[in-house]
Amino acid sequence: MIKIGLIGFGAIGRCVIETLPKALTEEYEVIGILTRKAADNWVNNIPSYSDIDQLLAKQPDIIVECAGHHAVKEYGCKILEANISLVISSIGALADSVLYQQLKDSSTASKAKIYLPAGAIGGIDALVAAKLGGIHDVTYTMRKPPKAWQGSVAETVVDLNSLKQATVIFSGSAGEAATLYPKNTNVTATIALAGLGFDETKVELIADPNIIDNIHEISVSGETGYFTIVLKGKPSVYNPKTSALTAFSVTKCVADFGSSIII
Repeated sequence: MIKIGLIGFGAIGRCVIETLPKALTEEYEVIGILTRKAADNWVNNIPSYSDIDQLLAKQPDIIVECAGHHAVKEYGCKILEANISLVISSIGALADSVLYQQLKDSSTASKAKIYLPAGAIGGIDALVAAKLGGIHDVTYTMRKPPKAWQGSVAETVVDLNSLKQATVIFSGSAGEAATLYPKNTNVTATIALAGLGFDETKVELIADPNIIDNIHEISVSGETGYFTIVLKGKPSVYNPKTSALTAFSVTKCVADFGSSIII
């Protein structure tokens, strides 16, 4: 029996709960959800808590974070130190090098694992493999409809409501992108960690009024060759800032935790 805890119950958390039955062949139980407004039996008869210690007291085997950068910073090390494995969906938080090292140290000390889902992008396995052979350049381009950038710093760059054509709202490093756009660019951090790092990974973010899907493109060149991967992902029905594929990727990490064979 795998005991699973969740932090947050937004777009990703809701989808994870819905897809766990499809992903896990082992017996499992979702033993609790940490939320800001807790109430017993809040959803699907799953207890919810407002205090991380209450959730840890239920002794989950793995906890899925799907609440934002603040949750990784506030709870990540404590979870790992309790010898509980952790799935981090808000990977952009790891752009903070101090936090990254703290989480790594906590994992090493306790032997609990940190799982980083690929999220909305594909080709992470190829990128990790290419890194071993030597990579020269990694560029990531993200296109989303203007409404997906609402509530972000993009509103200070352009008038999202009046855009008539695709407009670059950011061009720079993965570290800068992950910091400036924490709710939109977790995949940026994933690519950086898998490849050249936050400083050397190039990122371009685009608001495009002529599309309805989220389009992700990663281009990699190195000693093993060159590849470009483009994914046109549907936005989550719960939150247009999140690609639908993201939550399924998070669920896969939970499935990997309990699987004998991992692909």
